[in-house]
Amino acid sequence: MTFLKTIAVAALMTATAGSAIAQEASKLQQVLDRGHLILGTGSTNPPWHFIDADNKLKGFDVDMGRLVAKALFGDPDKIEYVQQSGDARIPNLVTDKVDLTCQFMTVTAERAQQIEFTIPYYREGVGLLQMEGGDYADYEALKAAGSDVTVAVLQNVYAEEMVHAALPEAEVDQYDSVDLMYQALNSGRADAAATDQSALRWFMVKNPGRYHDAGYGWNPQSYSCGVKPGDQRWLNFVNTVLHEGMTGVEFPFYADSFKTWFGTELSVPQIGFPVEYK
Repeated sequence: MTFLKTIAVAALMTATAGSAIAQEASKLQQVLDRGHLILGTGSTNPPWHFIDADNKLKGFDVDMGRLVAKALFGDPDKIEYVQQSGDARIPNLVTDKVDLTCQFMTVTAERAQQIEFTIPYYREGVGLLQMEGGDYADYEALKAAGSDVTVAVLQNVYAEEMVHAALPEAEVDQYDSVDLMYQALNSGRADAAATDQSALRWFMVKNPGRYHDAGYGWNPQSYSCGVKPGDQRWLNFVNTVLHEGMTGVEFPFYADSFKTWFGTELSVPQIGFPVEYK
């Protein structure tokens, strides 16, 4: 065997061995060998994650974890839940306390330096909740009314700027709790409440016929699950599961969850040319 052939064979053997070791070390194989998924999520923010009347953890984030467990084991309930605070989401991933975190985590460049984000499974934004039969029919009516409109919003340093991005002339009343914000809307002290679109949809699901969406959303942000960095095989697997949930064979599972928590019937993905490339 010539010297060059020897080098080539050695390189091939090294690459093959490296590939086998990487596959063996992947979180995917670890989870399969263990027999259940360890999911990090919250428990206090419906419709994303909360404890229901039967003391069970429920919500859209929880369902995304169940979708991954179903893909792994054919059983969406093969999950061990780690209920964690928001500030534990990244530390619990990088220390291997959890395999996957799905906890309404906004994708940011800063966080992407610490963990790997999956493809987004939801796009959040701000919306305007109104009373059914109120003085203003929708967003266009609110905007046209200018300074006659009062918008209730949860207190924060950017609250007024955020509301004025959609309704430049509206009066802004800030409240230090969500309950007080909704009370202002219910009592007529506010014409609309500015809140997350997901919270708005959940509130409408819980109170059918009482409220409606003004029909305008802004301040978009992506929610993705997170995995520990450096394991492309595991990331690819979770991405594939989420993608097929939103566009493929597991669409009924995803769509049923979306309808349950947000009250919206999703259109079946178009057959033929893949929607991702339109």
